Formats: sequence, C-alpha cells, structure tokens
Amino acid sequence: MTAGERSERLTRALELLEQLEPGASDKVTANLDALSPEFTEIILGFAFADVAARPQIDLKTREMMTVAALTAMGTAPGQLEFHIRAALNVGVTREEIIEILLQMAVYAGVPACINGVAAAKKAFAAVDGAS
Repeated sequence: MTAGERSERLTRALELLEQLEPGASDKVTANLDALSPEFTEIILGFAFADVAARPQIDLKTREMMTVAALTAMGTAPGQLEFHIRAALNVGVTREEIIEILLQMAVYAGVPACINGVAAAKKAFAAVDGAS
C-alpha cells in the first residue's frame, strides 16, 4: 500500500489524530511514511482506529490515561508533550494535567513527574503561542 492508497481504517485513524491536534495527521504520516506506508497503516490504525476510537471510554479520559502512562514511562518526551496538547484540545484542563503529574510522582516517582513537568511546560507554551 502506498501513501496515496489509504485504507478506510487508516482514514478513521487520521481523522481521530486530527481531532487531537489539527495538523498532526500530516506530520505523523510524513514521518512514518518515510519509513514505510505499511508501518503507518499498522501503527496508526492500531493506536487510533482500533483502540482510541472505541466508545467504551471517552476521548478526554483516554488522553488523561495516556498522559499518565507516558509520564510514568519517562522515555517518550515528544509523545508526552503531544498528548498533553491533545488532552488540552479535547477538554482536559491544565489543573487536571497538573493533578495527573502529581499522581504520577506518587506512583512512578518524582523524576518521572519532573520529566512530565518539563513536557507540560512546553505543551502549555505551545498552546499559548497558538492562541
């Protein structure tokens, strides 16, 4: 499958990604397509069409969970910053982001929380600059 031949599944995934952050679908697909359009289909299709789009948990809650998980991991600062912006875009407040980071200090450790603080500061600045 080439970049020009998007499946219905990938189209749904890209629509959800665009809902999280306008312009993100073009950036992410360009990055992944540079490796392989098949990689784009598999990764984005799984993450956004197969999982994130499931109706059992609303998108706001999913983004809160994602911010918590990425903060706890401590190994994906770019994705954490993106998902903090995405969380803000789907209705999570800055105060809720701060509470998530504090909760992660307890369960994932202070260093993970501090990494989350750095990502949150960048994400907040990016959102403020876009306003």
